[in-house]
Amino acid sequence: MSPSSNPVPSEPVELAPTESAGQNVAATALGRPRMALLASLKSFGEATADQLAEDLGITVGAVRQQLLPLGEEGLLAHRDQRSGPGRPRRWYCLTPAAESLFPKRYGQLTNQLLNFIEEAAPDLVGEAFARRGRQRQARAEARLAGLRFDDKVQELCKILDDDGYLARGVRAPDGTWRIAEHNCAILDVARQHGEACGSELAFIRAVLPEARVERVSHILSGGHSCSYEIRPN
Repeated sequence: MSPSSNPVPSEPVELAPTESAGQNVAATALGRPRMALLASLKSFGEATADQLAEDLGITVGAVRQQLLPLGEEGLLAHRDQRSGPGRPRRWYCLTPAAESLFPKRYGQLTNQLLNFIEEAAPDLVGEAFARRGRQRQARAEARLAGLRFDDKVQELCKILDDDGYLARGVRAPDGTWRIAEHNCAILDVARQHGEACGSELAFIRAVLPEARVERVSHILSGGHSCSYEIRPN
């Protein structure tokens, strides 16, 4: 291989293009010095300011200037270790919030596994989405039980929002509702497996049997949201 050749990644990263985009934006917003500090701290697991300064080749004072705002942003935590008189030794670590700044390939992994399953037993992919839908339906029905129709739709919006879909509901004067999912929580999977989108529509229809539910806009078709018109029977 010539020195100018690009290394071939071990995984087909194009399967999940959206997963790194948010990380890149966040990393750019933080700036290279702070991201370097976070990466150093991740490699240590837990470290003092002195250790981080030595690893990064900068002064302890420069490290402390970066640690303070990172802590204020909820990306760092610390504990104090007292082993005698004098100031305690402070150890820093990343918080769970900081994990989102480092590469995650959940969508890529899911697509790969689904593709393998589809090759071995094509019907199993559809059954997997169906089983997921039944589990979601059971959990949702427990929250919707006993509610009037309008309250039920509002609670369904909360359920979808909790699931990461950034859902909002609007009621028209004639009693028709429109639920808009402004974020697709499984976008990378939905791009390759249409069962994902079909299961979402089936889920809403299943938990609202007293209404007619139609999808009126679709992110994968160029829409800004996946929107559903919900008309009571």
